[in-house]
Amino acid sequence: MKEFIDHILQFGNLNHHQIDLITSKANKISLQKDEYFWEAGKSIKQVGFVIDGVLRVYYYNKEGDEITRYFIEENLLILYGYDIDSNYIPSEYLQAITDTELVVFSKKDWKEIADTIIGWENIIQKITAKQHRQKLKRRSPLIDQDATTRYLEFIENFPNLVNRVPLSYIASYLGITQSSLSRIRKNIR
Repeated sequence: MKEFIDHILQFGNLNHHQIDLITSKANKISLQKDEYFWEAGKSIKQVGFVIDGVLRVYYYNKEGDEITRYFIEENLLILYGYDIDSNYIPSEYLQAITDTELVVFSKKDWKEIADTIIGWENIIQKITAKQHRQKLKRRSPLIDQDATTRYLEFIENFPNLVNRVPLSYIASYLGITQSSLSRIRKNIR
């Protein structure tokens, strides 16, 4: 829980009563490797914050292949939809790649925090904007780069993930086959 509070305090100020309210509404959960935080077609019922572990967001293309869109690692907030009141149903899966520890809030409790703490939405908007900028910075260059450059940038942008994420997921994220990624890795060693 301390990790979540420390993260939030980087984006705004909270007093002890507000921190106590947040702490009282939080639950710590564990996801085992391959378990889902959410699944396509099912309503999302909680907000999460990754304390330890890695998750991936993926979907199935028309051919039935899994396509990894991005990875979520420690100190990232997992929100849903654009509005706390919406009944957002994702078209993607959010799956733990490693055993993962999260702080979670039910939708009801998250709304209560937002309704009670003045400035909460501003703090969350700052966090969301930062995470979105990071995601775009990491994804945008992948479009016009060759496979080797994409992998080298992946290593630079995700130094903590290279040895924690299966090669098949990295290859999918980079838009290449696993055998191509194996060749690239062999050639750059």
